Amino acid sequence: MRLKTLLILIAIPVTAGGVAPLRFVLLGDRTGETQPGVYEQVWKAVAAEKPEFVVSAGDTIQGLNDATADAEWQTVMDSLRPYRGIPLFPAPGNHDIWSATSEKLFTQYTGHAPHYSFDRGPAHFTVLDNSRSDQFSDAEMAFLEDDLRAHAAQPVKFIVSHRPGWIFNVVLHNPDFPLQRLAKQYGVQFVIAGHVHELLHYKLDGVEYLSLPSAGGHLRGNAKYVEGWFFGYISVEIGQTKTGYRTAATVHALGEGVTTLERWGAGGLAPTQ
Repeated sequence: MRLKTLLILIAIPVTAGGVAPLRFVLLGDRTGETQPGVYEQVWKAVAAEKPEFVVSAGDTIQGLNDATADAEWQTVMDSLRPYRGIPLFPAPGNHDIWSATSEKLFTQYTGHAPHYSFDRGPAHFTVLDNSRSDQFSDAEMAFLEDDLRAHAAQPVKFIVSHRPGWIFNVVLHNPDFPLQRLAKQYGVQFVIAGHVHELLHYKLDGVEYLSLPSAGGHLRGNAKYVEGWFFGYISVEIGQTKTGYRTAATVHALGEGVTTLERWGAGGLAPTQ
């Protein structure tokens, strides 16, 4: 009997460095006058991307009431049940933590402390807690510095929090503030926040600052897509090249289509050339 050999070829996407790219999603606020059904639509679209994980800028529950917070977390967890295979790494928003009780519930339901960090492939993520203040406390800044120092060897770094307390310094092109100094010192590429429900994208001395679009929280009454007001998410791909790592981000807006993050700046969406 002649033996037959079956050869199966599996196509695995690789970059110039021969390593499959890391793909994940950045997700904005679910709440803040939640719009019914939007968060579910966003997650359905996110799941279709097959990301390795999702990083959220917070405001996962409406919160602000200790008596109802537990039930709200249960409702959110039930809505995410179909996506249990996608790890979720949330930052705490002002609607998530406002009291000692709500802080315990955040940790219970997310599996994370209010601040924490994690690695995935070449990327390191530092998640900070500014849920109860626009600015980072001394303790948060100390945690950030210690964490970045301990993970200095990671080639791609993200700082994630809820409130964009950095926004005025960045808009005024002021590089002399503590967060920017640490970001530059340790080679942070992206600083991510939510809270305002508007896509804002700035570059300051080699660091990109990003405010995420809404994933369900209200939009302004006269909101315009081209000004960054829309429901959606951002997908990120980090690929290895011969000289290092390349990070590309794509903006997905429900009902509006897909654009590259590079087209979004301080003035909104730039027209195509």
